[in-house]
Amino acid sequence: MSDSGVSPDYSTYTVADLKQELKNRGVQLKGSKLKVDLVKLLKESDRTQESGVVQRKAALPAEDIGLNGGAVSFAANNDLDLTRHHKQRMEEKTERETIVLWRKPITTIHYFSLESVILLKDYAVSLWKHRILVAVCLLTFLGFVAVYNIEGSHQPHVTSIEKTVLWCLYWVGLGILSSVGLGTGLHTFVLYLGPHIAAVTLAAFECMSVDFPEPPYPDSIICPDEVGDTMSLWTIMSKVRLEAMMWGAGTAIGELPPYFMARAARLSGRDVDDEDFDELEDLRKHPKDLNVLDRAKLGVHDLVQRVGFFGILACASIPNPLFDLAGITCGHFLVKFWTFFGATLIGKAIIKMHIQKLFVIFVFSEHHVEQLISLIKYIPYFGPSLQAPFKEYLNVQKTKLHHKPGAPTEGDASWLSWVFEKVIIIMVAYFLLSIVNSTAQAYHKRLNQRKREQKEKLSTD
Repeated sequence: MSDSGVSPDYSTYTVADLKQELKNRGVQLKGSKLKVDLVKLLKESDRTQESGVVQRKAALPAEDIGLNGGAVSFAANNDLDLTRHHKQRMEEKTERETIVLWRKPITTIHYFSLESVILLKDYAVSLWKHRILVAVCLLTFLGFVAVYNIEGSHQPHVTSIEKTVLWCLYWVGLGILSSVGLGTGLHTFVLYLGPHIAAVTLAAFECMSVDFPEPPYPDSIICPDEVGDTMSLWTIMSKVRLEAMMWGAGTAIGELPPYFMARAARLSGRDVDDEDFDELEDLRKHPKDLNVLDRAKLGVHDLVQRVGFFGILACASIPNPLFDLAGITCGHFLVKFWTFFGATLIGKAIIKMHIQKLFVIFVFSEHHVEQLISLIKYIPYFGPSLQAPFKEYLNVQKTKLHHKPGAPTEGDASWLSWVFEKVIIIMVAYFLLSIVNSTAQAYHKRLNQRKREQKEKLSTD
């Protein structure tokens, strides 16, 4: 409440700031509270303080009231504390962003090591708490190992199952790396799945068949002896459906950590210590000044919160870099796990994956690729010189498709292959560096949280 007796607009405050304001006023919070509940408690506190000030004014002599009109408003000090709290968080965020290997290498490596030890300790404690489940999984694994190594008529089936399981786990793992939130995330669709679908598409139109010999497929593609007369998009989609859906399922699994962290924070009554969630609350203060990205963030948050399952499904069914906000929102509002994960799995592994797969197959169909290469020559100055290596690379790939096992192969010295390999190396290296940076920043965030808790404990004592 301000000096004029008018309560501030608490709806513009973040959830963390509202809780801090209530703590400053000595209000005890039990259980988890929605933002509307926190605002209601603050308004009730304002009315109580206002009535108390009026009563004290009436009881004081005129000479004790003072030139400024009487007693000092409690809300003025509280508003100052609220501003100080928000400023402190912004300063911590600014300092945390400087903890990167290329600016503070020693501090970053030190924090990374300490946070890694803490995480390993937490995982060990978690495994010990679930030691019965761990023991059952270990015994099951040892049983599979025994079946795998015992000779018998079942070995051909074991080999087939092993190949399929490893192939699925490979793509699930790449999907998890793409969305799990480690560092910047590894763009495995661009680096692995997209090129794999493109290679299968080019081979299918060149061979007029998708019955590639196994082995060497999927490590390399060779045209079969028997070929067909036509090739359709649906045939190619069926060929790459398993790996595409497994990759999509992996991306859905990678979206679970933000959901679980926000849900755990809400159930424990702690603040949702996530900058993205606080940023959403800040954006609502200035709705007219939002850019396209900020409006998209609020749109994802509101869609998931209001529509539920179908809102999550809609956000997961399109390429959406802001989907982390959906997980945070669902966790904070205690959306049921299977509602969130079911909608995410259907959206990412089925709907979105078929859209992306169809797009890659359409673009890399033979006539589209040849048309695109023919258009390169119209680029001013560099067109003809750029067209030649692309045509050469395409012809080399087509020749490889008709290579027979055991026949000598010509070395591929295309600079396009060399450039693509180096791009993959650079992106993977940057991904690993970003993991180190984000882990170090997480430890810095942990330190600041401890300092705030100790400060609040001293102030209450």
